[in-house]
Amino acid sequence: MRPEGLHVSDVNDVTLILRSTRVATPDGVRPASVAVAGATVAAVLPYACGIPAGARLEDVGDDAVLPGLVDTHVHVNDPGRARWEGFWTATRAAAAGGVTTLLDMPLNSLPPTTTPAHLETKRAAARGRIHVDVGFWGGAVPDNVKELRPLHDAGVFGFKCFLSPSGVEEFPELDQERLGRSLAEITGFGGLLIVHAEDPHALESAPLRGGPAYADFLASRPRGAENAAVAHLVAQAERLDARVHVLHLSSSDALPLIAGARRAGVRITAESCPHFLTLTAEEVPDGATEFKCCPPIREAANQDALWQGLADGTIDCVVSDHSPCTTDLKTPDFATAWGGISSLQLGLPAIWTEARRRGRPLEDVVRWMSTAPAALAGLTRKGAIEAGRDADFAVLAPEETFTVDPVALHHRNQITAYAGRTLYGVVRSAWLRGAPILRDGAFAEPAGRLLERND
Repeated sequence: MRPEGLHVSDVNDVTLILRSTRVATPDGVRPASVAVAGATVAAVLPYACGIPAGARLEDVGDDAVLPGLVDTHVHVNDPGRARWEGFWTATRAAAAGGVTTLLDMPLNSLPPTTTPAHLETKRAAARGRIHVDVGFWGGAVPDNVKELRPLHDAGVFGFKCFLSPSGVEEFPELDQERLGRSLAEITGFGGLLIVHAEDPHALESAPLRGGPAYADFLASRPRGAENAAVAHLVAQAERLDARVHVLHLSSSDALPLIAGARRAGVRITAESCPHFLTLTAEEVPDGATEFKCCPPIREAANQDALWQGLADGTIDCVVSDHSPCTTDLKTPDFATAWGGISSLQLGLPAIWTEARRRGRPLEDVVRWMSTAPAALAGLTRKGAIEAGRDADFAVLAPEETFTVDPVALHHRNQITAYAGRTLYGVVRSAWLRGAPILRDGAFAEPAGRLLERND
């Protein structure tokens, strides 16, 4: 039922009315009052509705009320490499960026999430230490095909694999034979495979020169490596009628292949990341390895094409690929520095700043960063402000700007490729299941839950 047809008297057990002149609903951004019953959105009501007895009013004026962001690509690195990050710091950074749900990647922690026992180790590390809701991806590696179904049954949201070396020895890549074997197993129980798609042979044949020059690093990770890997993935998915997802798409050359495969009935989706959509190769200073990631930040013309892929729906989601490390691992040599960009706290303002410049409305950002990632993971209670969903919100001041100061960031190692940038969009507060978890820079006690598939 649309807001115009509802009245507050139609809704029972309302505990909170969250009111704004700009509420991002599935029908667009409009003035509205969001009625919350406990932890759940009860209804989206007309802006000037009455306040039920026993309910409190939270009027945020002209600040925009968005569904809490869902970030399905986060490396928390805990346990084992908690000096790099950790559940406490990662989830505080998430909340500060309007992210109320995240899914943790299976690698860079010790042990990796490749068995049910390892999954429970990771859950134990997270319990009582998370400010937002957290779920987990499993890992598909050469020797764990027999563990995939038990991991699925234990509640992971799908499985991540690499087609080229991951950078950590405990999480090896899959060759094409092992990819087919794992994908057949995952398809057998209706699962999802998410893929770091760079072809190892293309990478091996690319020029590799150490040193501080970004141009040399960019040449070592050519678009062709992504394009070839996506082509192989499409072929395997088509053969097996499998469901696959391309992670952190950087090469715009792969967009026609993905779009064509989808038209042909292949079940393939794709994501990109704030750094690919807001930063360009031309602006990376030599030695500035805070900009290093794999696949790499590419040229401005490539970025324009990625935005077109978002506009036409070839790219479904925008997620962070938050991949932190300690400061000492960001050496000035692009060949040896750790590759990863930390942006959990900055993804929303970074994307909104660029979307605004390109004439894209706030509802597009909501779709890319909340609705579509929730749909990818099957999180049916997340990703939208509508009746029956969790009352997860991000309150954003869209016209307000701030300059990125690394000291003000909440992830553990305050390295950022966005230092000194002025961005639009200040997150005023974040709400999880009807309660504020961050308000005006102050955090509540951790109230996040551990999620399982189909939650």
